[in-house]
Amino acid sequence: QVQLVESGGGLVQPGGSLRLNCTASGTALYYKAIGWFRQAPGKEREGISCISTTDGTTYYANSVKGRFTISADNAKHTATLQMNSLKPEDTADYYCATVQSPVPPFTVALPICTSRVFDSWGQGTRVTVSS
Repeated sequence: QVQLVESGGGLVQPGGSLRLNCTASGTALYYKAIGWFRQAPGKEREGISCISTTDGTTYYANSVKGRFTISADNAKHTATLQMNSLKPEDTADYYCATVQSPVPPFTVALPICTSRVFDSWGQGTRVTVSS
């Protein structure tokens, strides 16, 4: 079992920055990847960034590429998502998630950073980008 807790959400003006944190705890901390997902009202949950804890490869959705940066500290069982140049369309509930099974490197053109692949989820933290 993995328990995930997100923090760092809040209200920020367009162009601003936020840093989301995810802390994992439990008895099964051997997950193979950790990812950040978001869900805006009326929309499906989308994978925006994932990182492999085995080879360090990363994935970014086109909507956040160049603005968001994911990192993970395997020893501390934490992950962060640095979000810069935030836009109103980034407003959503943000979730971190982990997957226990091995996954291909995120450099492979496969839909790995998707919600159906990940099996443990946090409760989410809300990000609102508004002036």
